[in-house]
Amino acid sequence: MNTPQQRPFKVLGIQQIAIGGPDKTRLRKLWVDMLGLEVTSTFSSERENVDEDICAIGSGPFKVEVDLMQPLDPDKKPAVHATPLNHVGLWIDDLPAAVGWLTAQGVRFAPGGIRKGAAGFDICFLHPKGSEEFPIAGEGVLIELVQAPPEVVKAFAALAAG
Repeated sequence: MNTPQQRPFKVLGIQQIAIGGPDKTRLRKLWVDMLGLEVTSTFSSERENVDEDICAIGSGPFKVEVDLMQPLDPDKKPAVHATPLNHVGLWIDDLPAAVGWLTAQGVRFAPGGIRKGAAGFDICFLHPKGSEEFPIAGEGVLIELVQAPPEVVKAFAALAAG
């Protein structure tokens, strides 16, 4: 088993949770109207079959996104509404190092590699299901790894130093 000193990256904290449904107006009713989250931006992608509102809890480097997603076409993949808690995003201090190391350990990544995500950060996804070649996966949960910007890395380091 590898020790944390051998791992070339750190998971800093929760970057986002993504919630899917057939109609994001119903999701907005709870998260925005009832709970008071602010919609900070929107994102739409035919390739990812998603129309989403990006909301925020908190502020600054500890802000957590809550993405409210509906499919552009409910009959196409990915089916962002099929699992209500679509995915969890984790801040990573060194995304390329994490992807390289995790791949070498047998972790399966979803297709697409490292790319720009809806909020403008570099992202990639751990596949929810393992394969023969890559047996380690999210065990049914899609997990997004998100490159933390320098101010988030610094804020988490200061918090850890306490």
